[in-house]
Amino acid sequence: MQLRTVGRSGLEVSEFGLGTMTWGRDTSAEQARQLLTDFAEAGGNLVDTAAAYGSGEAERMLGELTRVVPREELVIATKAGFVVRDRQRVVDTSARALLTDLEGSLRRLRTDHVDLWQVHAWGSAPLEETLAALDQAVSSGKVRYVGVSNFIGWQTAAAATWQRAVPGRAPVVSNQVEYSLLARRAEVEILPAVRAVQMGFFPWSPLGRGVLSGKYRHGTPRDSRAASHFAWFTEPYLDARSRAVVEAVARAADGLDLTLSQVALAWVRDAPGVTAPLLGARTPEQLTGCLAAVGVRLPEQIASALDDVSGGPMRGRVGDDRLTNP
Repeated sequence: MQLRTVGRSGLEVSEFGLGTMTWGRDTSAEQARQLLTDFAEAGGNLVDTAAAYGSGEAERMLGELTRVVPREELVIATKAGFVVRDRQRVVDTSARALLTDLEGSLRRLRTDHVDLWQVHAWGSAPLEETLAALDQAVSSGKVRYVGVSNFIGWQTAAAATWQRAVPGRAPVVSNQVEYSLLARRAEVEILPAVRAVQMGFFPWSPLGRGVLSGKYRHGTPRDSRAASHFAWFTEPYLDARSRAVVEAVARAADGLDLTLSQVALAWVRDAPGVTAPLLGARTPEQLTGCLAAVGVRLPEQIASALDDVSGGPMRGRVGDDRLTNP
């Protein structure tokens, strides 16, 4: 995989990242081991996790696997400020909560530092308090770079601007938001804000919560998460509009002799402002299909046609005569 710089920072990450949200629940320890080794062998280095994933189980599994893939070969990104209390999801971005989460993450990850530490969501704590916690984490050496996750446009700009206002504050280098051919809302204000303040951008769920893989074209497979506890997550993209986009991706895939996943992932990766889409593969087989997108470049006319069918022309797309290289 090619390396990409995160915004105007010195952090370099692979063109795709590996997401771990399913680890500890839908992904077993054996599967996680294979996922990480396959990803690393393909040239990937960015692994994204969170204190909230599996109530810390995803981080613990990743920490154990640094015995298999050396810690120094990975860019570990985790998140804080999103917890489960009394079976209720709570966003707590107070300094105390964030720094407590960080200590737990470091312990579970078996490392003395995190490469990218992200505020998982916008919270009710004063922004200056939240950002001061990021400064403290960086100055202590426990965090190299800081970012945010699921911040909308004005929140992104506010955080970045606050940190730039005084020399010595840790710059916010990235934002992580859902983005795919089925979810292009980030183009309205988030991506413009990210570009304006020169931050990196990590799309989560670049396969439209799995729908763009084509697995739901003819119904919901019994062994899919959409048939059980994750139905609420997938159902929004099983409507008529989404089906039309999936069929357009399928036509493009047929014409290019590619899979639907290859087309959908290449479109996201090469969209203006994107740093590295996060692959949420649940199994090694799914990851193999995703990694097949490495090296694929969509012809400009195909990329533009997918723009049109999924929401309209994309601002900032440059005609660069991209060729297909399966």
